[in-house]
This record gives sequence, structure tokens and C-alpha cells, in this order.
Amino acid sequence: MKRWFFLSFVCLIACIGCQWQLRPNGDAEEGEAIVIERFDQVEMLYLTTGDFAALQQMKTGYPSETRVLIEDVLRLGRVDESDINVRFLLFFQDSTLQCLMSDVEKQYRELDDLNGQLSAAFARLQRLLPSVEMPRVYTQIGSLDQSIVVDDGMLGISLDKYLGKDYPAYLRYGYTEEQRAMMTRQFIVPDCIGFFLLNRYPMTIGETETTDSVALHQARRNHMGRIQWVVNNVLEHPVFQRDEVQLVETYMNSHPDMSIDELLSMPVFTSMTVMADGSF
Repeated sequence: MKRWFFLSFVCLIACIGCQWQLRPNGDAEEGEAIVIERFDQVEMLYLTTGDFAALQQMKTGYPSETRVLIEDVLRLGRVDESDINVRFLLFFQDSTLQCLMSDVEKQYRELDDLNGQLSAAFARLQRLLPSVEMPRVYTQIGSLDQSIVVDDGMLGISLDKYLGKDYPAYLRYGYTEEQRAMMTRQFIVPDCIGFFLLNRYPMTIGETETTDSVALHQARRNHMGRIQWVVNNVLEHPVFQRDEVQLVETYMNSHPDMSIDELLSMPVFTSMTVMADGSF
């Protein structure tokens, strides 16, 4: 069973370009509508009241989401351990996490805009990659760790990582200006599409390839450039404008017959060599 847990794009790369908009919801392409499931609200009810009924709703209504949150995001232990509920509750008594929950509740009472944007984005992605299946999307509150969780057909959004570039906790914990610029509501959809693609197309290195740490770091940047180029095309806006993204743009303009699947499936060092020869 594949499972990928990612920090926000900002933890992998430093990007620019945060002023953008998707088309209005009414202009969304045909396709299955996404309605984000509010796991965060059930989670918050238990964590703020200790209500056993809310805990039962978490475990029966959202068993996979609860397991992933407790075991893999928060890393508190196994969900079936006898004292895990107490540990989970006590963990969120931290004053910073209490403040995070309160601010998430204020900023994310409504998600209609995100529902419409994600529906339109995945409809366009399915046109580019017809084999893509629409994920179940849900929200959660973590602990300033993973931004997006991709797990067996589910895509989880940690709303605590999208409270705004000037959010006090982000400043206090040393997030850079480049990172904070992307920790906003406007970057939820790009992150969702990007990490969904990164799960589907992880960076691959040919069996005979060996590399040092510097080359591997650049390889990661180049692979992210390919992912981000596709995100720009899905969202029909240049959200990401790094040099590596511009190189992919030039290459794909010179190779109009190359499919998105071929681009993203190419081993990273092969793609670096191919793009360096003739097009760049």
C-alpha cells in the first residue's frame, strides 16, 4: 500500500508567484464534483470538549483519516493502543495547538471556493491524464507538520499550514518569507494537485545512475520543475515560475507530441540529459 506524506512545496523548493486566481466556480469544466469532507470539525469537537461521541464519530465515520492522523502525521502511536485517546487529547492541550484550532475554525468555516476550484482542477487533470481517479478530499488539523497527505485514494489537507503568510506561529517557528508566502488559502489547490502528482510520479533514478549529493539536489529541483509545470497547466496560471519550470516549458513547446505521462515518467537524470541536449 502506497503512502506518501509531504511537507508543503516550500519545504522542497523556494518558489515565487503567489498572486493568482482560478476561474470562477461557475466556469468549471464538466467532471465529478469534489466536496471536501470536514474531518477537521469532528476532530476539533473531540479535542476541545473530550466528547466521547465525537471520538466515536472520528473512528467510525473516518477510520482511515483517524489512523493516518494519529499514527503517521502526529506519530503518537498505534490507533488501537489502550491509552491512545488520552495521548491524542493531551497532545492538543498545547497552547499553540489550541490557538491553531481556533484560528482554523475562524478562517475555514466555508470551503465552497475550494470545492469549486478542486473540482475544476481535477477535471482538467483528468483530461491531461485520463487514468487519474478523483480522490476523496478531507481536511484535518495537524501540528504544523505535513501540509498535504496522500494515501490510497485519499487526499488530506492540514488547514493549520494555510493560515496566512503573517500568521504569528509561522513567524515564531522560523518559517522563511518564501515559505510563508505559500502558507495561504490560495496555495491549497496548487499543493493538492502537486502532491497528488508527486505521489503518482515519484522521482525515479535509473538503475545504473550514481550521483553525488549536489547532483541529487538538482535532480530533485528538476523533478519538481516538471511537476510544477504540469500544475501550472492544470490551473491555467503560472503559479510556479522557477528556472526549472521555465526549462520544462521550453522543452515541451519544442516537443508538442510528448504526453504529460511521458514527461513525468522519465527517470530524472535521463530527463535532465534529454532536456539539456538540443532544447535548452
